[in-house]
Amino acid sequence: MKRISIIQRVAMVSIVLLIIGLLSCPATISAESTTLKVALLPIPDVLPFHLAQEKGYFTEAGIDVKAIPVASPIDRDQLMQAGEIDGMLTELTTTAYFNRDKVQIKIVRIARSPIGTHPLFRVLSAPGSGITKPSDLAGIPIAVSKNTIIEYVTDRLLTAKGLRPDQIKKKSVPVIPERFQLLMQGQIKAATLPDPLASSALAAGAMEVAEDSAYPELSVSVLSFSTASLESKGEAVEAFLKAWDRAAAEINKAPDAHRELLLKKIRVPKNVQESFAIPLFPVRKVPSAEQWADVMDWMIAKGLLKNPLSYEGSVSKQYLFKD
Repeated sequence: MKRISIIQRVAMVSIVLLIIGLLSCPATISAESTTLKVALLPIPDVLPFHLAQEKGYFTEAGIDVKAIPVASPIDRDQLMQAGEIDGMLTELTTTAYFNRDKVQIKIVRIARSPIGTHPLFRVLSAPGSGITKPSDLAGIPIAVSKNTIIEYVTDRLLTAKGLRPDQIKKKSVPVIPERFQLLMQGQIKAATLPDPLASSALAAGAMEVAEDSAYPELSVSVLSFSTASLESKGEAVEAFLKAWDRAAAEINKAPDAHRELLLKKIRVPKNVQESFAIPLFPVRKVPSAEQWADVMDWMIAKGLLKNPLSYEGSVSKQYLFKD
């Protein structure tokens, strides 16, 4: 009886120690892998992030997500190259640049694409230029950022509108605010601009020549994470994306209810702060193989890539979970 009593006591102590060990662990993800750093530009595409943060969705999911504000894509890309961030809001073209020699980042979500009457990009003409339709742009230099999603969208959009590739001329003006100013001052006759700056230009007298809402396959921003972070923090990335999708779905139910947050976190010109239409957001989507292939074709044609990169190497469907 004495021997049995000792065994029972040892078993009870072991059980208690096991329970204490379990209680000391986080309920969801291990502590060393719960922090994510995500680089964000101050554009409408990142509104779901800010809503998720404000509502506490990240904390509720057991992760600590730190927004790393960046002023330009160059700053963002340098942070990723240096390994100082886990993820970033970016584009298909940038993802391809990173993966030219080896796979460094993977797309895990479409952050934003044109939905309904909410375009991402507009080709505009200067006030008083007399340019009102795509055919008027034949041979006219259009200000863009060269070798970027903006140039890609400009080429594809105007081709879809009937212009031949040799009729589409472009001028490199990489800094978007400068592009806006040159357009409004009439120093350039046409430019491709993202919203809400494009909406501001329209309100100030610019003319819309083309926009991408009828071509949602062209204009997408994406969330890309480093392969190192996906490997070591996969559960945290999954929790992050669930919180992002939850916030995106909430915005879609009542977009204008989130105007105050938009104006607090996003750069919106004063002349359209009350009128700018808050966009709708895709939920649980990644770019299609066809979208990726078209970007590959464009980059190869421009000499930016020698060979196409595989879709599976740069786009992950692993996180397209369902509720």
